[in-house]
Amino acid sequence: MTSTATGAVTADGCAAPDQSAPIPLSVDLTRETVITGVVSSAEGEPVGGAYVRLLDASGEFTAEVVTSPAGQFRFFAAPGSWTLRALSRAGNGDASVSADRGVNEVAVRVSAA
Repeated sequence: MTSTATGAVTADGCAAPDQSAPIPLSVDLTRETVITGVVSSAEGEPVGGAYVRLLDASGEFTAEVVTSPAGQFRFFAAPGSWTLRALSRAGNGDASVSADRGVNEVAVRVSAA
């Protein structure tokens, strides 16, 4: 992990924020929507290095992050219906969430096809 000039913590070799870092204190959870969770294998083990895509209600790609070594991911999004699609060496999986303002926890389980 490294810190940027603005003090944001990023994953080494990547411009994405460190997915395991705490939500910054500057985030107003009464006004913002956070979708967070863990990607796990069919055996329940966390899947680090998985690509998690955020798809809107129509299935359109919106954003992508790479999970932390502990399988954690986080998106800042608008309230609404979202699909999370995890792609990894352990397999792929989807989860849906109807997100409101505040923290919305989602578990995504992947399995080999």
